[in-house]
Amino acid sequence: MTDQKKSKAMHIILWIAQGLLAVMFIMAGLMKASQPIEALAESLPWVTTTPQALVRFIGISELLGGLGLLIPSIFRFKPYLTVWAALGLAAVMILAAIFHASRGEFSAIGMNIIIMGIALFIAWGRSKKVLILPKAHQQ
Repeated sequence: MTDQKKSKAMHIILWIAQGLLAVMFIMAGLMKASQPIEALAESLPWVTTTPQALVRFIGISELLGGLGLLIPSIFRFKPYLTVWAALGLAAVMILAAIFHASRGEFSAIGMNIIIMGIALFIAWGRSKKVLILPKAHQQ
């Protein structure tokens, strides 16, 4: 396989990872940011013992992180922000794992680690392997 084909394959893999992670975080973020706590508690029991402001903050952070995985790269406007969004979401997953560990919810930590790994893969791929360059300024 030529370097150009490898690069194109990596570019496609990164876009798939970005898209899937973005959809997941946008959906989770919208849910945590907008649904009543009682409705959220049906699928996320931890929200009943967590301050509502923190639940909303987590939701907004996830929503913005998900959008950050896509929008800067799609429009090629400050695409380095995609790397920062991926790093921010990896940090959110570290905090989520710590939170779940403190509550004895060790079964949830595996998914946090997988998602963190995907986010770090995106950050690495978009900063070192297959960069998306900003649009050239037109005069």
